[in-house]
Amino acid sequence: MEHKVTKTQRKVKKGKNLVSSYLCVQFFCYLCRKLRYYNSMGKKKGGKRLGKKQISELLQNLFQHNPNETFSFKQIFKALKLDTHPLKMLAIDTMEEMAWDDFLSKVGENAYRLNMKTQVQEGIFRRKANGRNSFLPDDGGTPVFVAERNSMSAMDGDKVKVSYMARRDKHIKEAMVIEIVRRAHDMIVGKLRVDKDWAFLIPQDSTFVHDIIIPKRKLKGGKTDDKAVVKVTQWPDNEHKNIIGAVVDVLGKTGENNAEMHAILAQYNLPYKYPKNVEDAAEKIDATITQQEIDRREDFRDVFTCTIDPKDAKDFDDALSIRKLDSGLWEVGVHIADVSHYVKEGSTIDKEAYNRATSIYLVDRTIPMLPERLCNFICSLRPDEEKLCYSVIFQLDDEANVKKWHLAHTIIKSNRRYAYEEVQQILEDNGVKDGTGEPAPAATKKNPYKGENATELIVLDALAKKLRAARFKNGSVKFDREELHFDIDENGKPIKAYFKMSKDANKLIEEFMLLANRTVAESIGRVKKGQKAKTLPYRIHDQPDPQKLENLRQFVSKFGYKVKTSGTKGAITKSLNALMSDAEGTREQNAIETVALRAMMKAKYSVHNIGHYGLAFDYYTHFTSPIRRYPDMMVHRLLTKYQDGARSANKDKYEEFCEHCSDMEQISQNAERDSIKYKMVEFMEDKIGNIYDAHISGLTSYGVYAQIDENHCEGMIPIRDLGNDYYDFDEKNFVIVGRRNHTKYQLGDPIRIQVARANLERKQLDFTLAE
Repeated sequence: MEHKVTKTQRKVKKGKNLVSSYLCVQFFCYLCRKLRYYNSMGKKKGGKRLGKKQISELLQNLFQHNPNETFSFKQIFKALKLDTHPLKMLAIDTMEEMAWDDFLSKVGENAYRLNMKTQVQEGIFRRKANGRNSFLPDDGGTPVFVAERNSMSAMDGDKVKVSYMARRDKHIKEAMVIEIVRRAHDMIVGKLRVDKDWAFLIPQDSTFVHDIIIPKRKLKGGKTDDKAVVKVTQWPDNEHKNIIGAVVDVLGKTGENNAEMHAILAQYNLPYKYPKNVEDAAEKIDATITQQEIDRREDFRDVFTCTIDPKDAKDFDDALSIRKLDSGLWEVGVHIADVSHYVKEGSTIDKEAYNRATSIYLVDRTIPMLPERLCNFICSLRPDEEKLCYSVIFQLDDEANVKKWHLAHTIIKSNRRYAYEEVQQILEDNGVKDGTGEPAPAATKKNPYKGENATELIVLDALAKKLRAARFKNGSVKFDREELHFDIDENGKPIKAYFKMSKDANKLIEEFMLLANRTVAESIGRVKKGQKAKTLPYRIHDQPDPQKLENLRQFVSKFGYKVKTSGTKGAITKSLNALMSDAEGTREQNAIETVALRAMMKAKYSVHNIGHYGLAFDYYTHFTSPIRRYPDMMVHRLLTKYQDGARSANKDKYEEFCEHCSDMEQISQNAERDSIKYKMVEFMEDKIGNIYDAHISGLTSYGVYAQIDENHCEGMIPIRDLGNDYYDFDEKNFVIVGRRNHTKYQLGDPIRIQVARANLERKQLDFTLAE
């Protein structure tokens, strides 16, 4: 008793206001505990002894499942069936402690409720295939673990309300979903199974833990093994345990190329066909360019202009013009399709474009942001056709210094449509060595430049290389990552896999697009001291994660490299670029680039400018691709309004637009990656048993990822197949080590693998170690 009073007094000193009734409860609880100890009481009638731990769990469940209810002592005793005096006193004692811990709030003298201020929050639910689900609070707090039994069948991306659980000894913090505030989506993709009396959908998404029951009258003609899209009509609740749905679209047989690509899009709630009303609206657009429209624009129809794009591209949204001025300067025009001239804000086409926010590039197809008539015909800067553009016109000296520039609505007529490969060939035919950064040697009378429009292309290349050199000198990060590509046959089946490198022809276009994007961003964002910049969507990129940079430093030190993790932004960037150059061509190059990329933050759209770290630009936006990116259309519209003297646009409204576009960009990239995975597995499914040289491309606690050197396809060796040992994953040092034999598997290490399994439905390749 002495001890308990002292404990109470200590709490009083901490500033807790205890009323006399509170002390009485504590006193009675003390007596009850003594009674239980001496009289061996506390047994529930007909059941086992209930201890404090069990009482605490019962109380937690009661309040968490009824977060909006206030319970009196009498109601609590009845709900928990506490029918002995010692158990009732133990419950009161436990609730007092829960109130001290801010888990409960006391209501009057004899009632409690869940403390909503500290115990209930809203946020996003993230579902994982391995069951380690998490809750991301809206206030940006740390993610919290949600066990499957406490998930209330919440799906990935759902807006949920959770109650935090009292932390158990030696356990991580946990939360329990108590309400689904808003479902992220109600369309589920999967494979149908139809039996005599019932049917169900087996979801394609491995994080979806339930099959969906479908009444046979709601199958819409779907049969067993068809890929289908199902709309959920009933989610689980207190009265219903199953998910019920109805088929809204049958995509085709499992394994058919079209069905599989459409299934990938539908899984991410991305469109796989264009609404008829939007296509009809596009058909009604008048593509005629009137003389009145020509008169209000700068005319570049007589200036050499060309487009340079991938060989299979159809939507040409940028072109370059070049001519030598009397002043000796080079005039370079960056001409961008004037999409906003045709797509009016708030129109049917505009609303659909906003919803999509970006074009999607799967392995075998493009799902455009705009209807085909606009993106491939009216707006596309096709050769020998007059087109309307929004252009940034530069005057550059031979060192690519911008002496003068202006923004203008223009009309152009492209002289030539080039593929990257054609321009690259012209450059190399005239002495350019790709990747050296050196321009073509000067032409002479004996050795003139050869190739169609060679002089213009070579000058553009030389200027672009000056711009590129200046950009890296100014602190731009140098990442030239290879991209996996497939050659596919007429049925969509991959017949060749290879990495595609960005060459000088690609970089030529890239540098002028970067220059235009930066210049128009500066024109709005950079204002005199005391002035406020007008609203503009920027493309922002934050500084690297310090901890991940430190991980990179520790990792590269094993190979004998050094990299700075502190100091000025420029010093860190310079150090990163030196690391990339030193590692180029080495065995560990891919591993170092992978770890370095992980340290980088993701770029996104925002009206709140923080600059672009990767490019080392203080101001940067997206202006140059309005056919395939909605933010570029927003920028075009705002720039046009500001040129006409309009006031600044609503910042909050455009920030909301930016968040939507950033989200859609990420979702589209996920779909693109899934299409690559599918084609990769499809390419390898007839190569089971083949042995290849590979290198370790990734490590997890459950396996080793390896990339085949010959075709760059990636698969996983499960931990269980690594040999007769227990393995520990050292995430910080990117290594897996055997406890007994000390065998090491380090990121970047060469490894010899055998193809074991190719699971198309899971888009998963399994390897084993070759003998």
